[in-house]
Amino acid sequence: MRLATISLNGRTQAVFDSGDGRVRRAPAPDVGALLQRVEWRAECTDDRDEVDVDVADLELLPVVPRPEKIVCVGLNYRSHILEMGRELPTHPTLFAKFTRALVGPNAPIEVPAASEKLDWEAELAVIVGSEVRNATAADAASAIAGYTAINDVTARDWQRRTEQWLQGKTWEHTTPLGPWLVTADEVDPQGAGRPALPIRCEVDGDVVQEANTSDLVFAPVDLVAYISTIITLVPGDVIATGTPGGVGAARTPPRFLSAGNVVTTTIEGIGTCRNRCSG
Repeated sequence: MRLATISLNGRTQAVFDSGDGRVRRAPAPDVGALLQRVEWRAECTDDRDEVDVDVADLELLPVVPRPEKIVCVGLNYRSHILEMGRELPTHPTLFAKFTRALVGPNAPIEVPAASEKLDWEAELAVIVGSEVRNATAADAASAIAGYTAINDVTARDWQRRTEQWLQGKTWEHTTPLGPWLVTADEVDPQGAGRPALPIRCEVDGDVVQEANTSDLVFAPVDLVAYISTIITLVPGDVIATGTPGGVGAARTPPRFLSAGNVVTTTIEGIGTCRNRCSG
C-alpha cells in the first residue's frame, strides 16, 4: 500500500493508492494521524471515496506533516565510512530535526541567507507505525509502518561551528519528505526491517549519490530497537537512516546548493522528491 498526505480544497487529507491507479481518501487528515488508528490498514478499503484529481496533479505535502519526532543518523553507509578511512561505528550517531524543517516532495528548498554551504544528503526514512519501547528485533520490525525518501539538507558551515550538529541540520523549509509512505510489506517482503533499495541523488541532472540501502551499517530494524531503548517511538515518528558518499562537502572542489538548483532524491520502489532551491 502507498499512503500520502495531500492538500485538497484548502485542507490536508490522507490518501492511499491500493495499486489500481486510483487514489482514495483515507479516514484521517494526514498520514501521521492515520497511523494512530489501530486498524488503519483495514480502514483503507476500495469502497472509500476516490479523490477527483489525477495522481500526477496531486499537491503532495510531507508524507507525515507533523511527526512527534524526527531522529536522524549520521555515518551509516559502510562504503562511505571505509572510503574516508574510518572504522565502522559500534553505535549509531543520532541527532534531531524539528517539524518546521520539512517540505513536501515537490516544494522549494529554502536556501538560508546565513549559510554559504548548503549540502544534499539523500536518505531512506523509516516511518513508525505503532508505539514501541525497549523493542526486540521482532518488535522493531513489526513497528515499522513503511518507508519513504528524505533529503537531510545540511548547512555545513553551521554544522561545523561546534561539535554538535543540530544547528546545521534543522533550518526551516529545507528537508523534503515523501512522496509516498510505501508499506513495509511492499519493499521488505521478508519483514526483517532490512530493505535493499537503490537510492540516488541528482543535482541539476548530475548524479551525485548512488548506493543501495543494503549497505547501511545499522538497518532500520536496528535503529528502531536502539532508539526505542532511549525513548518511546510513536506512530508517525520519522527516522532518517543516513546518507551514502557523494555529498557536496566531500567533493574536490566542494560543491554546494544555491537558488535555482534542482535536487532530485529517488529511492526505487518508493518514488522521487524533486525540489528546486529558492532564496
